[in-house]
Amino acid sequence: MELSQSITHKNGRQRKPVVSNLDMGERESKLDVEGDEEALLPNSDKADGQAKMSHGIKGELRNVALLLFLYVLQGIPLGLAGSIPLIMQSKNVSYKDQAYFSFVFWPFSLKLFWAPLVDSLYLQRFGRRKSWLVPTQYLLGLFMLYLSVTVDGMLQTDGQKGPDVITLTAVFFMLAFLAATQDIAVDGWALTMLSRENVGYASTCNSVGQTAGYFLGNVLFLALESADFCNKYLRFEPQERGIVTLSDFLFFWGIVFMISTTLVAILKKENNKQYLTKKKPKEETQSVMETYKLLVSIIKMPTVFTFCALLLTAKIGFSAADAVTGLKLVEAGVPKEQLALLAVPMVPLQILLPLIISKYTAGPRPLDVFYKAFPFRLLIGLEYALLVWWTPSVRQEGGFPVYYYAFVLLSYAVHQVALYSMYVACMAFHAKVSDPVIGGTYMTLLNTVTNLGGNWPSTLALWLVDPLTFKECQGAPGQTCGSVEDAGLCVREGGTCVTTLDGYYVESVVCVLIGLCWWIFFGKRMKRLQEESPSAWHCRVAK
Repeated sequence: MELSQSITHKNGRQRKPVVSNLDMGERESKLDVEGDEEALLPNSDKADGQAKMSHGIKGELRNVALLLFLYVLQGIPLGLAGSIPLIMQSKNVSYKDQAYFSFVFWPFSLKLFWAPLVDSLYLQRFGRRKSWLVPTQYLLGLFMLYLSVTVDGMLQTDGQKGPDVITLTAVFFMLAFLAATQDIAVDGWALTMLSRENVGYASTCNSVGQTAGYFLGNVLFLALESADFCNKYLRFEPQERGIVTLSDFLFFWGIVFMISTTLVAILKKENNKQYLTKKKPKEETQSVMETYKLLVSIIKMPTVFTFCALLLTAKIGFSAADAVTGLKLVEAGVPKEQLALLAVPMVPLQILLPLIISKYTAGPRPLDVFYKAFPFRLLIGLEYALLVWWTPSVRQEGGFPVYYYAFVLLSYAVHQVALYSMYVACMAFHAKVSDPVIGGTYMTLLNTVTNLGGNWPSTLALWLVDPLTFKECQGAPGQTCGSVEDAGLCVREGGTCVTTLDGYYVESVVCVLIGLCWWIFFGKRMKRLQEESPSAWHCRVAK
């Protein structure tokens, strides 16, 4: 239940709310590992002493600041996309519509398919990375400016019709696609923008920048857009609207994208040292077709194929909790901005957890941690279902009591421990088995499969909520509530549609049962993959 995402994927990541669809932590392992081989090289310089490292970074503070800013920009559209499901939920859209919109979170889980194009096709005079970064960010800015004029109509904020979900999905999918493409370009540029001794700072810029951007586009926006929050904490005189609207927010960041991209295009020269040296990085020599052939050859290996199949099915048991719980809490009356703000106290925990868990995953059997954390995360899914059931009975006239939010925060914290235990274990195993000669491509493939394994169950879980929900018409004999038209007729006849069985609870139980079966029958199979020899993971291609 990612607070930020149900606001997600689930990546995802994503990395996606208190209960979201794409766990932001997983989401997207959004720290993609393209170029991991190079990123590991600075470790060899440690023998030169810390003084050299600290001296070197002083001369590259501008580059670090630029990378950080570019990653912040990348997080803005992701945060906005994460806020739309909660806004739509407050307008009583169907869960089928939420399932449509969840496709917005897929591009970061699929970018491996077009990453070779971004890496290989470019205008050398303009710059290998700028050839993609500049037009991509201009398009992001233009899309935001377009949305600032049209988004109110899409959300039907002033009319009686519901949101135009298909158009919203198409536009925000393009935003996410462009953000994913910008991520590929920036990840690659980071490896040449920073010196070898400081290239390790690229991952820090990535994690901090994306998190900050997501926070601005999601948590901060939802808080400032909420009239209740602004009237309670930021104003002396109450007003009907928040301090900013979605249109205002999109217009502001659209202008920021256009201006900053122009400055980068004019003022920042791309580092072309690699093209002046005789020895180029290994990735430089691979054509687009060579890269795709390499990916196919990796997937064909029996151990990799088995591992990918397990990754694609492992998160089915968590899909209802991760994708639907946050939306159900909003449906029960919990303010969406309060759910977003509950993610703030989790930031220190999300920083410390990987550091603590990595001590237990650094050995030869990291998937043991994954296996042990799996059933606890399943049980948290049942606890989330109980939380949703309990929520209406706790609601008071002035909102929800403090102890309720404390319980939600505690539930979220426990969920994060289980989530990060599985996530860090998976990433450690990816690093352990990846063929070092093609480490960047290999790890990116495994991360892509991991993220996709969280996205498709979340979309399916959202899709099935309505079909699994049963309602009856009370007060109007002979009427039913099987469809939107039937429900409208029931109301016109003086009746009301009452839910007799909520599909969310059905999903919660079924998902946990499926998850337990996976853990019993396939969990040990996944653990046994650790016993395979290193040669079973090495790609037998010309190197």
